Amino acid sequence: MASGTTAGPRPVRIEVSGLTKTFGTVRAVSDLGFTVEPGSVTGFLGPNGAGKTTTLRMVLGLITPDAGSATFDGVPYAALREPVRTVGAVLETAFHPARSGRDHLRVYSRAAGIPVARADEVLERVGLTTAGRRRAGGYSLGMRQRLALATALLGDPPVLVLDEPANGLDPEGILWLRGFLRHLAHDEGRTVLVSSHLLSEMEQTADRVVIVGAGRLVRQGSITELRSGAQGAGTVLVRSPEADRLVAVLSGAGLAATRGDDGLVTVEGATPADVGARAFAGQVELHELRAESTGLEELYFRLTAGQEQFSAGAAAPGATAVTTEGASR
Repeated sequence: MASGTTAGPRPVRIEVSGLTKTFGTVRAVSDLGFTVEPGSVTGFLGPNGAGKTTTLRMVLGLITPDAGSATFDGVPYAALREPVRTVGAVLETAFHPARSGRDHLRVYSRAAGIPVARADEVLERVGLTTAGRRRAGGYSLGMRQRLALATALLGDPPVLVLDEPANGLDPEGILWLRGFLRHLAHDEGRTVLVSSHLLSEMEQTADRVVIVGAGRLVRQGSITELRSGAQGAGTVLVRSPEADRLVAVLSGAGLAATRGDDGLVTVEGATPADVGARAFAGQVELHELRAESTGLEELYFRLTAGQEQFSAGAAAPGATAVTTEGASR
């Protein structure tokens, strides 16, 4: 995949505003709003029952909201002149088991008014050229995910909406998908919205995340922004050849400092600027000074605590009661 070799499709922005949906007595989505910008990968995260799939279905016009809207550059999906050339979506995989992957794509191409030659192009893009003439019924789950992605790309759309596209992929496939989605967004300028329960993978793939819980927006922004908002004064790690004197200086300034091995000092309830200023004033030499990084997984569990649909009453030691499986409705 060569970077910057083509102009790419026109940029399209997704805007969700006030989306609300109730099923009987259950409020699945409540006044939900967020934006997805072109040229970036946006991760859509939330516990089971958070309303992720319901939201994606409303965005794609498959479910009518009770209130609110979802638009692509101001136009609802149902009003798009050529939806397949604007939005490519994968919510679930479904193929005729006796039809080859290539024939599956050719059928969809004809139905959408797209030249059938496009089928071979997208098969190559997702790495299924050699398997394209095999029956889809013999495909592995990971191959089916690739074929579904190829189907979404048939119209060369500027927007991709993907629900759990990494399901069934092996580590090599997940690495490929990460690079592919980032290429589509960063190099081709597409708008990529992807839900996933693989938090560590989203941390490496997504530029921004939208986190929902109980049908409401919990937080949206870049992972850096989320870290900044969640941490504030947190844990600072500092290394010095004068660790004992550093602990004395920091403790004398009212900071909770603990000495560890190899000159490492852990300071709770402080920022790097606080620690650096105190060390400078005390003329203590520093070799390392940094805030303890908060990973996306920790941020996620902190932000969605208590909003999970299922929880274990007596979890095994070290196990978490929160699941992020992608079956939310």
